[in-house]
Amino acid sequence: MTSAKEERPRALLADASRPWVRLLPWAVAFVLCVALLPTTIVVLTADYGLNGGVAAGLAVVQAAPLLLAVVRPLQVWCVVFVADVAGALALLTVDFQERLLWPFPPMEIVGYVGLCLALGLRERRRTLALVWSATAVANVALGFAAPHGFGAKGLLFTILGGVALLLGGVLRERTEVQRRLAEQETISEAERSRRTLLEERARIARELHDVVAHHMSVITVQADTAEYRLDKLSPDVREEFTSIAATARESLGEMRRLLGVLRNEEARGELVPQPGLAQIGQLVEATARAGGPVEFTPCDVDVPEAVGLSAYRIVQEALANVVRHAPGAHTRVSLSVSKDDPRDGAQLTVLIVNGPPPQPSAEPLEASGTGHGLVGMRERVRIIGGTLDAGPLPDGGFRVAALLPLTEKDFT
Repeated sequence: MTSAKEERPRALLADASRPWVRLLPWAVAFVLCVALLPTTIVVLTADYGLNGGVAAGLAVVQAAPLLLAVVRPLQVWCVVFVADVAGALALLTVDFQERLLWPFPPMEIVGYVGLCLALGLRERRRTLALVWSATAVANVALGFAAPHGFGAKGLLFTILGGVALLLGGVLRERTEVQRRLAEQETISEAERSRRTLLEERARIARELHDVVAHHMSVITVQADTAEYRLDKLSPDVREEFTSIAATARESLGEMRRLLGVLRNEEARGELVPQPGLAQIGQLVEATARAGGPVEFTPCDVDVPEAVGLSAYRIVQEALANVVRHAPGAHTRVSLSVSKDDPRDGAQLTVLIVNGPPPQPSAEPLEASGTGHGLVGMRERVRIIGGTLDAGPLPDGGFRVAALLPLTEKDFT
């Protein structure tokens, strides 16, 4: 059952986004069938003098299969092509006027051109070349049996059929190229987002290493020097401090070995002290000097270094986006500690709100963004167990709000 569904042929233009485009092949096939079926019978009997029964049979075989050309154009071509050749041979049995087209009357040419267009939209170049070659060979071969001579008009079947095959093939290949480009753009954008996320994670890991390494080093030094700083330590206590120092050194070494995968030779200046809440004021001053008024509400509170670093990076990215996308806009940066629910620990609230640019007609430094800055913000907040809300405001501004947990419980 599954294989049968997979092999079921798709209709022409079935992947089009607009409904009327998907229905267009069916409408054209229906119109051709309804118009050509009676026309073929009338023309073959009245103009060419062919027997009515034979004309009706030829008309059905030549026109009715066109309804299936939307899903199986190659199989329909085989039927219609044989029927057209049989019709040409049948016309040799009657005496018709020299002015009439032979070997293929006009209504057969119209149906065949529509069929060739469907073939061009479905089949590959090799198949189209074989179809046109068979058409040309049959047309020329019948020309040797022409009752009234064979001229350029007798080749209309081959010429117009070839034009339809070429046109359909060009449209199909153009559509296929556009589809592949769209797929490639989607893949490239996904890869860029993934690469940005991995780079941000690596950067966060490096920064957290510098934060944690400091505390681990302090633990190691305190444990190693305890027996010299503290008097009258029992052997059991000295052994405990020695074990703590050894464990801390081993943990620090493991962490540095793991971080070696993330560090690279070009990553310089990463061992300097990491910024925190105290340095956010400098960011605000730098943004104000760049031409945008910034209102800053600081918060004098001791926070874990990871939280302070994350708050600094979030403010840094948000202010950079203001400078890039809304130069000169009034911006408000505020830091506060809240504890709304007694069951939850305290949280550091980081809020950056900017209004619309003062001159809407002015071009921003960057006309569009990739959103990768927000990816980095969300990743930082997620790692330390916080939440982030970012989005545009009704007045044309933008708001970034982050809640960062301050207690150790919130990090677990």
